[in-house]
Amino acid sequence: MPDNPRPQVPAADQTLRILSLLARQPGPMAAQSIATALGIPRSSTYHLLATLEQHGYVVHLPGDRRWGLGTAAFELGGGYARQQPLARLGRPLLAALSDRVGESAHLAVLAGRDVLYIVEERAPRRPALVTDVGVRLPAHLTATGRAMLASLPREQVRASFPDATALTQRHGLGPATPRELRELLREVRAAGFASENGEVTPGFRSVAASVLDHTGWPAAAVAITWPTDGSERDAAALASAASTTAAELARRIGRHA
Repeated sequence: MPDNPRPQVPAADQTLRILSLLARQPGPMAAQSIATALGIPRSSTYHLLATLEQHGYVVHLPGDRRWGLGTAAFELGGGYARQQPLARLGRPLLAALSDRVGESAHLAVLAGRDVLYIVEERAPRRPALVTDVGVRLPAHLTATGRAMLASLPREQVRASFPDATALTQRHGLGPATPRELRELLREVRAAGFASENGEVTPGFRSVAASVLDHTGWPAAAVAITWPTDGSERDAAALASAASTTAAELARRIGRHA
């Protein structure tokens, strides 16, 4: 048997290779670069990208003439993360974090424009949160979502949130336009962590840090949430604790990659 047998379905093989290539990149790529890197005819590359775009697996950035992963690709990543290895590796770290700071902690992944919670560790005598495992919330309103969006290429964020209709609201708070979202994410990058205050649930505040994979892509985010009614906490100190846990989880998933 040959070491590299010819694929029985060449189009399927080429489609999967395109997705795998885009997943390994720090940002979107030009179609010609994709074709050259994979040895696929340029015309075939454009046809495959157009089909992937129809199904949401890639997005086209006309101004940059580049292609990046779409929301459907994130859905696949989120599905994998729910089953393996992020939840398994993250749960003991989140439990230790919650014990250390005395507040509830959770782990989330991006799922399109939402975040999907895959681990929650509720601290003793702390109230239940909306961030149960399996719950989805708008990424631009949550600390976890903001941490991950700030780690994405700006073109990817622009493609996911092209206009105000993509920025849903829960309590009339949070960015309402793409420009406000861009400014918020600039603040997150400058601070080194993300936060939200009452935008998900009134009376609760969260801080979060991204879990970056070996390519620098945000695989997940670690957050700490606490009530603000009479509970004065040092947000920067809690953010530092979340960042330390996120860095350790990144190290562990890198070891299992």
